Amino acid sequence: MCELLGMSANVPTDICFSFTGLMQRGGKTGPHRDGWGIAFYEGRGCRTFHDPHPSAESEIALLVQRYAIKSLIVISHIRRANRGRICLENTHPFSRELWGRHWVFAHNGQLRGVKRLPLGYYRPIGTTDSEHAFCWLLGRIRDRFPRPPRRPTGLWRCIHELTLELSRLGVFNYLLSDACHLYAHCSTHLSWLTRRAPFGQARLMDADMTVDFQAETTPNDIVTVVATRPLTANEAWTVMRPGALAIFDAGEQVAEFGA
Repeated sequence: MCELLGMSANVPTDICFSFTGLMQRGGKTGPHRDGWGIAFYEGRGCRTFHDPHPSAESEIALLVQRYAIKSLIVISHIRRANRGRICLENTHPFSRELWGRHWVFAHNGQLRGVKRLPLGYYRPIGTTDSEHAFCWLLGRIRDRFPRPPRRPTGLWRCIHELTLELSRLGVFNYLLSDACHLYAHCSTHLSWLTRRAPFGQARLMDADMTVDFQAETTPNDIVTVVATRPLTANEAWTVMRPGALAIFDAGEQVAEFGA
């Protein structure tokens, strides 16, 4: 199975600390050796890095760790292949355009028979069940909302309904962003943590690294990190219930849908 990492923040924030912990699981402290990727939203743009090589050994991953890219929303993924060969086109996260926005998606799990679902406007480039599911999901959203809805709640309900359909096919842990919100769906394993004042120290489980966030932040900063498994050993993570869809905006959870 793969592992996911996401971030939602109210001010542009780098994810170097959490990303460093996740990357160790890509071939060092974990078996996820089949590629990795990360997407950073910057204004209307989206900066992405992909590498089909193990993240713990990747020079590109080292670049991202050292280059503090600041973003409001980040989605990252390390892969342990089960469907689709190990290659660049099968490396998450995947992205497509809708309503003039970059949509980004990363998935952990297997969806049996998903490729029997008919596709419309969006087509996969690679051969994973994950990308097919993303194309189907985004196509259905496009059909339902040819233009962006005035209020986000209708879109949230639509995403939840489509998520339930895909969840019937297997394990469907995912992170999704429409450039405005971060969506996190738990099928089996997903946890999140919100950091806000008063900030303290955090210690990674997978690397010998500790950060004092009080020295790195302002009292108004709010940052939520979402991960398949908790990344730090000394913080209280919220373990999501299977079937839950959580939606984050500017570091705050703004909605949650149950199974």
